[in-house]
Amino acid sequence: MYRYDEFDAQIVRDRVEQFRGQVARRLSGELKEDEFKPLRLQNGVYLQLHAYMLRIAIPYGQLNPTQMRKLARIARVYDRGYGHFTTRQNVQFNWVALKDIPDVLAELAEVEMHAIQTSGNCIRNTTSDHFAGAAKDEIMDPRPWCEIIRQWSTFHPEFAFLPRKFKIAVTAAEHDRAAIRVHDIGLHMRERGGEVGFEVHVGGGQGRTPHVAAKIADFVPEAQLLDYLEAIMRVYNRFGRRDNKYKARIKILVSETGEEEFTRLVEAEFAAQRDAEKIALPQAEIDRIHAYFAPPELPERPEAAQKLHDAMAQDDTGLARWVRVNTHPHKVNGYTSITISLKPNGVATGDATDAQMMVVAHLAETYGHDDVRVTHTQNLILPHVALDDLPAIYAELKAAGLATPNEGLISDMIVCPGLDYCNLANARSIPVGMAIQDAFTDPDDQEDIGKFHINISGCINACGHHHVGHVGILGVDRKGEEYYQITLGGRADEKARIGDIAGPGLKADEVPDALKRIVNRYRELRTSKDEPFIETFEREGMEPFKEAIYAAH
Repeated sequence: MYRYDEFDAQIVRDRVEQFRGQVARRLSGELKEDEFKPLRLQNGVYLQLHAYMLRIAIPYGQLNPTQMRKLARIARVYDRGYGHFTTRQNVQFNWVALKDIPDVLAELAEVEMHAIQTSGNCIRNTTSDHFAGAAKDEIMDPRPWCEIIRQWSTFHPEFAFLPRKFKIAVTAAEHDRAAIRVHDIGLHMRERGGEVGFEVHVGGGQGRTPHVAAKIADFVPEAQLLDYLEAIMRVYNRFGRRDNKYKARIKILVSETGEEEFTRLVEAEFAAQRDAEKIALPQAEIDRIHAYFAPPELPERPEAAQKLHDAMAQDDTGLARWVRVNTHPHKVNGYTSITISLKPNGVATGDATDAQMMVVAHLAETYGHDDVRVTHTQNLILPHVALDDLPAIYAELKAAGLATPNEGLISDMIVCPGLDYCNLANARSIPVGMAIQDAFTDPDDQEDIGKFHINISGCINACGHHHVGHVGILGVDRKGEEYYQITLGGRADEKARIGDIAGPGLKADEVPDALKRIVNRYRELRTSKDEPFIETFEREGMEPFKEAIYAAH
């Protein structure tokens, strides 16, 4: 992974000390909250319902064991013993006292971490495929380009005060695990005639007005990527709405301008760049960044699969199911990538205790080549694991409460913090998610249902990505009572689609039974157990599922 040079380290240290002074002025009363707000947002500090919340950047979702142990220490010493991993591949602490935040940031700086650009109207944390560098189906590792984009966008003087927040995602696999088509800019790496380039999608997003991004370029060569991104950002900075924050995202500009005209504006801006404006990105610099992401040396281990098979045959504690559900193909024979589910029954989605973080750090150090990833679906990944180490890893995860075999299944939900924490929320999300988990506790039942993505948001801002869940659940307030609107048919992959509203909202206690009826209807309609819910829905349409949802009304 990328390592800070002396310039990176000094920038972060200086930023911490600057913010320490700003916090002192706020605590003394010299700064009022409305004066402090733009300063704290530049350092990842939000004011939630009950306390300040600190959001820490995890670029492209990658951590090493030292960093994970530091997060565990912050949870234990400064918070209430846990952290919350987010859909931006970041981590949040909900209960850090404002007086302690400068000390937390100073400790993070010791391990090359910070909270810069995790909030505010700037380019946020660049995200990627959580299996990057390990995935069998990728054409190359996208993380070096995520790092190049991070370095280009951090403190960029033109883009520090955009019309609205801005999110970029990069993938290099045909199956999109980074949800690039619901980002402001989504980049899909391609190879053409031996040359590397990017397919460029612009204007995706969720929230009040969800959109799937428009593809504006089939192939931008890697040496021209930053210039092309600058052209997009300049068009947005020039024409993006600043008079209405609900219409300020680039998705609105693309929609109102039209895909063809927006593409023309970008191409014109790109063509107009003078030589002095272009970003010199020599191949030597590209190679230097790529060198930080050299894969670990993994000698092929053809015997590992048989050793694992023998271990599973002798184990009756759930190892076989966990291996079947939570492991993924690796590009090197004898290895796999594993999902560490942060969705056990009865725990808020994405939460991990300090003790659990310490276990993950130990496993990454012992078995995982010092590599941990955070997924945008709020789980953790060990991307490089030998198959015959899985029994030992499973035993430690099980003891730590981290061996839930549900990756991609119905209980593996995306759930925002909702009204339990967020001052923007209209309704609670966490209790509804837990109630749905309670309705589908049987692991055999979950495997029979198969891939089934439920996403829950507590308000229209869609932090729970409800628009692109196979089933989306949106909390709304009606005269002081919480209701939940159901959408069906959304997806965030290479066939990205915004879900359709099924009908009137349901009360919280009606949601789990409605989900059961949806699942039962799916089982009646699917052509085989291998046909996932989303394919059944796309074939059959809304009506049979809408009928199932409201059968009790």
